Amino acid sequence: MTETTDTRTRAVRLNGQDDLTIATTDLPALGHGEVRVAVLAGGICGSDLHYWHEGGIGTIRVREPIILGHEAAGRIEALGAGVTGLAVGQLVAMNPSHPCGACEFCTQGLPHHCMAMRFKGSAMYLPHEQGMFRDRMVIGAAQCHPLPHGITPGAAACAEPLAVCLHAANRAEALAGPLAGKTVLVTGAGPIGALCVAVARQRGAATIIVTDIQDATLAVARRMGADHSVNPATDPDGLAAWQQDKGRVDLVFECSAAASAIRDAVACLRPLGTLVQVGVAGPTPMPLNLMVGKEIVFAGSHRFDTEFAEAVRLIGAGDIDPRPMITATYPMAEALTAFRTASDRARSVKVQLSFADS
Repeated sequence: MTETTDTRTRAVRLNGQDDLTIATTDLPALGHGEVRVAVLAGGICGSDLHYWHEGGIGTIRVREPIILGHEAAGRIEALGAGVTGLAVGQLVAMNPSHPCGACEFCTQGLPHHCMAMRFKGSAMYLPHEQGMFRDRMVIGAAQCHPLPHGITPGAAACAEPLAVCLHAANRAEALAGPLAGKTVLVTGAGPIGALCVAVARQRGAATIIVTDIQDATLAVARRMGADHSVNPATDPDGLAAWQQDKGRVDLVFECSAAASAIRDAVACLRPLGTLVQVGVAGPTPMPLNLMVGKEIVFAGSHRFDTEFAEAVRLIGAGDIDPRPMITATYPMAEALTAFRTASDRARSVKVQLSFADS
């Protein structure tokens, strides 16, 4: 990594809609229970793209300059007072979630629903919570999860989206039992869909079908473990075999939030099947009559909790390899090109930034 002073760091900062720059900012002093990390890899998420393209997500608006990024990994440069269990030089994945620990939901064991959640790269509150797209940062040691030697920073940076998918799988298994032996449909083959495929494969699903309107993303999903891929735009009858006899799919991970994909998912689900909604959007039509008639179980899935540590463990052990979904990596200096590439779903699944020697 390029030499920098102890008090300055370079970052990918969004100043407002369509205004993405590389800025130099102050590096906070290292406090008790904190570590300083040389960031090496960071993944561009759909929320980062929404902030850039639209200046916000729904009612959440960018009201001041914000450093983007909440999927990142790096090596520890320095330990603050009181830090144990970590060492300088370790590769760590950084959990962007920092719940308050004291609100109603935190005390009920639901910290991912924290009323005062500080989530890296989020514009929900003022001041905004600055994100991880910077070459060095200070973060709480408890948010850093070490990985073994041999794991690439790019793979480590996929822990956050993998944690989202593990939480969705845990929601599914709480309602419908183990994924082992089940027929699973994943709608949407972006990063979350691809990782839901990988999780279903790792947990023993018998058959995994994935749908998307882009052949390139479907090809990635197959490399992540899907048995069948269907592009409903070019093959409208591609799901017919799983729609027979009131449906033959046990479980759906709906990762697109597209009304047409939801209709296809419900048509494929057998009676008493389970639909886990992972993708989010604005108001979306749903086929309620068919859902009620089939007694479909519908469950939302929001972020993650202990699943982040599980994601790091699975990546570290090689049980899930997220690297096939990393379709491009750009140096921080080319952040604008990286964001444009990530916006092109015809050729991109997960686009990452590299902060090493940038």
